[in-house]
Amino acid sequence: MRTQKIIPHLWFNNEVKEATNFYVNIFPDSKIENIVTLHNTPSGDSEIVTFKLLDYSFIAINGGPYYKFTPAISFVVVFEEKDKNAKSEIKRIWDELISGGIARMPLQEYDFSKLYGWVEDKYGVDWQLMLVDGLNEEDKRIIPHLLFTEDVAGRAEEATNFYISNFKNSKRESIYKYPSGMEPDKEGTVMFTDFYLEGICFAAADSAREHNYTFTPAISLIINCESQAEIDYYWDKLSYVKEAEACGWLVDKYGVSWQVNPALMDEMFSKATKDELARITKAFLPMKKIEIEKIVAAYKGNK
Repeated sequence: MRTQKIIPHLWFNNEVKEATNFYVNIFPDSKIENIVTLHNTPSGDSEIVTFKLLDYSFIAINGGPYYKFTPAISFVVVFEEKDKNAKSEIKRIWDELISGGIARMPLQEYDFSKLYGWVEDKYGVDWQLMLVDGLNEEDKRIIPHLLFTEDVAGRAEEATNFYISNFKNSKRESIYKYPSGMEPDKEGTVMFTDFYLEGICFAAADSAREHNYTFTPAISLIINCESQAEIDYYWDKLSYVKEAEACGWLVDKYGVSWQVNPALMDEMFSKATKDELARITKAFLPMKKIEIEKIVAAYKGNK
């Protein structure tokens, strides 16, 4: 299984423990890995939870009521047809997720899948459950799906080409385009594409229909970098909205939020004492782009 270099980050108001426990109790091969509390942040005391669902890594935070989840980024969860328990497992997970949630597309057979459903759960996170014929053994079973709507509708191919050209170990797997007669979606825009960034599978689509939502920082994508040069590289390639730069966060020209972080930061968070954590927090909060040397010096207590 490939190392997961890009990790989705979920921004909750104050339900992070409740929500992450909800998820790990629903999905198999899932667990809470670590919980850290950062003090004296702009959101007050912020709990950060690192967890896995189906062996796919996520990070979530109690960040306050600043951002809301939208379906612009959802998570496709795939199940193989050859697994005799797949349909019953999809139905079980659907029943759990739909409790208190909303069905965007009902769980049923479609032209593209013998069993598929799209649900927004009670915390506002969107999931697509899908039965597929064949699955690459090296792939994870959860795939972030980017839906390009509103002012970026019709730009999914441009955006995914941009990502593929700037991320390493990247390629397009497939692309299907809207034919004529499917207005308001324009002929030639993306109905569906799947692609790899840093060896991790993503999906994307355009939708020109009226949605009244687009990408928000409620779901961002963390890039774990091994060096300052790598941080500098991704920061320079991706950052587009200068006023959005803060604490390693940036927004690209399509509105997608990223966090460009040193991989060692998670290790520091998991091992740090209360004093070490306070020093790290004080060091990185004023930063825009993260500077590894200053983070390490703060961790060690060096001035």
